Amino acid sequence: MSTILVTGGTGTLGALVVTRLRAAGHEVRVLSRHSKEYPVDLRDGSGLDAALAGVEVVVHCASSPRGGDDVAAGHLIEAARRAGTVTNVVYISIVGVDVVPFGYYVTKHKVERLLEESGLGVTILRTTQFHDLVGQFADALGRLPVVPVPKDVRVQPIAVGEVADRLAELAVPAAAGRVPDMGGPEIRPLTGLVRARLAATGRRRWVVRVPLAGKAYAAFRRGGHLAPSRAVGRESFAEFLRGAAG
Repeated sequence: MSTILVTGGTGTLGALVVTRLRAAGHEVRVLSRHSKEYPVDLRDGSGLDAALAGVEVVVHCASSPRGGDDVAAGHLIEAARRAGTVTNVVYISIVGVDVVPFGYYVTKHKVERLLEESGLGVTILRTTQFHDLVGQFADALGRLPVVPVPKDVRVQPIAVGEVADRLAELAVPAAAGRVPDMGGPEIRPLTGLVRARLAATGRRRWVVRVPLAGKAYAAFRRGGHLAPSRAVGRESFAEFLRGAAG
C-alpha cells in the first residue's frame, strides 16, 4: 500500500477521497492548518516538507474560490520536488477551464499548467459541477424573495461521491497524465435545477432568468463547461435531491 497525502482532505470531496483510500488500506495524511499531526498552510508552504516525507502520491483537492490556488500549487510542487519520493500528483480540475474565461477557472487552468511543467508525475481529472455546488448556489439565492438565475445557462452536475471514487482509483504511484473528463448523466437548464432545489427544500420563490454581460457568461451559454460526450455519471440531480431530503 502507498503513503498518500490529500490536500483539502476535510472538504466535501477530499473527505470522501480520504475515506475511500483508507478503506483500501493506504496510509493517508490529511493536510490542514489545524491538524495536530501535519499542520500545513499551503498559502506559504509551511509544514509541507514534514508532511511530504516518504509520500508517493499526492491527491490535490484543496481549492479556494477566493483565489491563491496557483500560489498554493507552487508551494506544493516545490515541496514535492524536495521530497524526492512523489511519483504522482493527482489534481482535480473542472471541465472548461481552458475555454471559459471565468476567474476561478482561469486559475485552475494555470494550476494544471504548473503541474504539467513541474517535471513531476501528474494525473489531471476534469469534471463538471458537483450536485452539491448547484444545491448551494440555489440555497444562497433562495434567501432572496426574487431569485435571479443567469439566463440560458445549462449545467451537467455530477455526484461528488462518484468523483471521489475515480480519484481514489487514480491515486496510484504511476501517473496517467490528463485522463478522460467526467460529466454528469444529464444536461439541464440551471433555472430548472434551481427551481427543483427550492421546491425540494420547501421554499416558494419567483425565479427570474437574468441576461448577463461578458466573455465568461458567453462561454457558459455556449456550453464550454459541459462534457456531453463524457456523460459517465450515474446519479441524477433528482436522485441527489431525494437523497439530501432523506
